[in-house]
Amino acid sequence: MLEPRASRPHMPGYGTLPAGEGTGLLPWSWALGRLRASHEYWVATVWPDGRPHQMPVWAIWRDEALWFSSSLGSRKIRNIEAGSAVSITTDDALNPVIVEGTARIVKDPAALRGFLDAMNTKYGTDYGPELTSPATNATVRVRPAWAFGLDERDFPGSPTRWDFNPPHR
Repeated sequence: MLEPRASRPHMPGYGTLPAGEGTGLLPWSWALGRLRASHEYWVATVWPDGRPHQMPVWAIWRDEALWFSSSLGSRKIRNIEAGSAVSITTDDALNPVIVEGTARIVKDPAALRGFLDAMNTKYGTDYGPELTSPATNATVRVRPAWAFGLDERDFPGSPTRWDFNPPHR
């Protein structure tokens, strides 16, 4: 994977420093560590009528994406099926990583098995294939378009935005 392009996000009124001052731009490895280690994640989607919907999930970082599963009847899955945008945050509000990207429901058996194995390893569980059964559950892969993070020890000098799809020039 190519490193995403890092830049200082536009945060008017927050006193953020230029990219070369303070801690400077955080490395993508900093964000990856938090994306892999977070225990809970908050998934935000949008109802078809535009209302926000946010729920906690367990998730893993795998194959350059965040993965989670949920019941087919859950609001977040119905929102994703309706084309909702998706944003996911880690569980540490002081050192957050926020990912916004494209959500896809995965049905490939090999990918589902890899997800299940990774979930069981991360969470010390022993879930069986019912967790990823397309008959009852949806397994979702969110590939980031961009991500944001900051280190609370240097609020004005650490905010970093990573772009995965830089604009074509």
